[in-house]
Amino acid sequence: MVPVILHEGHRTGHSMPNLHLDHFKEVRTRPSTSSLSPGREEPKPTMSPLLRLLLCCCSCWPPVLSAITVSRLPGFRGALPFYLETGYATVDEVNDSQLFYYFIKSEGNPEEDPLLLWLSGGPGCSSFSALAFEIGPVQFEIAEYNGSLPTLVLNPYSWTKVSNIIFLDSPIGTGFSFSRSTKGYEVGDVISSKQIYTFLRKWFKDHPRFLSNPLYIAGDSYGGKIVPVVAQEISQGIETGQQPLLNLKGYLIGNPLTGERIDVNSRVPYACQVGIISDELYELTEKNCEGEDYEHPVGAQCVATLEVVAEFFQEIDYTHILAPKCSLTSLKPKAVTGDRRILKENHDKYLIPPPAPALGCKSYAHYLSYYWANNHATKEALHIQKGTVGEWLRCNYELPYKRDIPSNVKYHRKLTSEGYRALVYSGDHDLAIPFLGTKEWIKSLDYFIVDDWRSWHAGGQVAGYTRTYSNNLTFATVKGAGHTAPEYRPNECLAMFKRWINHKPL
Repeated sequence: MVPVILHEGHRTGHSMPNLHLDHFKEVRTRPSTSSLSPGREEPKPTMSPLLRLLLCCCSCWPPVLSAITVSRLPGFRGALPFYLETGYATVDEVNDSQLFYYFIKSEGNPEEDPLLLWLSGGPGCSSFSALAFEIGPVQFEIAEYNGSLPTLVLNPYSWTKVSNIIFLDSPIGTGFSFSRSTKGYEVGDVISSKQIYTFLRKWFKDHPRFLSNPLYIAGDSYGGKIVPVVAQEISQGIETGQQPLLNLKGYLIGNPLTGERIDVNSRVPYACQVGIISDELYELTEKNCEGEDYEHPVGAQCVATLEVVAEFFQEIDYTHILAPKCSLTSLKPKAVTGDRRILKENHDKYLIPPPAPALGCKSYAHYLSYYWANNHATKEALHIQKGTVGEWLRCNYELPYKRDIPSNVKYHRKLTSEGYRALVYSGDHDLAIPFLGTKEWIKSLDYFIVDDWRSWHAGGQVAGYTRTYSNNLTFATVKGAGHTAPEYRPNECLAMFKRWINHKPL
């Protein structure tokens, strides 16, 4: 079994109750055993002479991925109207640790359109969350679960309309990624970032036709903490001439964690500004907690004050303050013990099904994804290696993951100073990582304002507000959106992304 540790929400002692960055938690562990390799696939479309020469130069590289094209998905009616590839790449040879990915070609011009690598948050949340709930070409049809396979339909606001996207299950132990050794799961910010770079180099060796496409690293929530670290790994690889040379152009992050105190401390002033707590409680918190880390308070008066604040926070959905508060689609670890953790292969029976939220809750789609991803037909269609993941979890928070990069702000400063583009966007109704805190760490970069605060529009309406800084840094709020902005405002977020990726002002 994978070693189990308690995530920060289980710490004892005085602290502000930990509100995880991803709302609905599946906190069970999974086994890792035996091996089977799916088939390999390497399509060769018509290439320019330059790319043909590049491929010849790369002919000494053996295939490094287990990849296959998926033409149909269970629950989706008919053949897929887009190109989907799934596969694995080994990123730790010693422990045989393999990262699983979904690759979807652009619906526009895949040979020239940008290529995004998407990292979801947690840490421990599958990139399928982004694929099915945020920016991918399919989404779940919301209907009460009746025991049959949930239905997938097209998402009209998919970012794949203008970009190729790799959705990566990282770190190891996330989604369908796995290790054949328990040591392989013991990673953190540093190791996982290096493993993601290793994945990319291997992926491009098997897909050299995409080497000339503009490359962007993207993600939200905790993924937003890792994105600039991965981008820096790539930048250093370019500087030292590591092959293949990647065409990195920049990165984009949504409601991102940095590791700085302001990520959590900004919740209190934000809560006051939107009327969740009183002015008096805000002022008392400022007084009693001066200089304190609100997530790890020390002083007795600060602890007592933050406990009062927490009572208000616990009454609402902190990922979107206007949304109804719904039940979690997860169970506590103690509810899952011993061999009952293991899902029997080749049977559509589930370990302990997550509790069903109300049908009108945003989390109902998350609930449906559990049944879809754990269905045997789905695993067959995605070519999941048998015996590697007993139970798919949307978010696995029991990974032995080390948060060993205290702050990523220095990575932002270095990358943008070197000319890489950056888009930082925030759903303005998110209490988990409020836009107030994001504005503060951006301000700490001390960049000049190029285009001052103004509204940006979509569909003839104000969609948010934006400010552009020197060094190609753009900040934008998404009006009415929560922690995972495209999940709440898909049309507006597609408009924002489409303009930015095409070097147009928001």
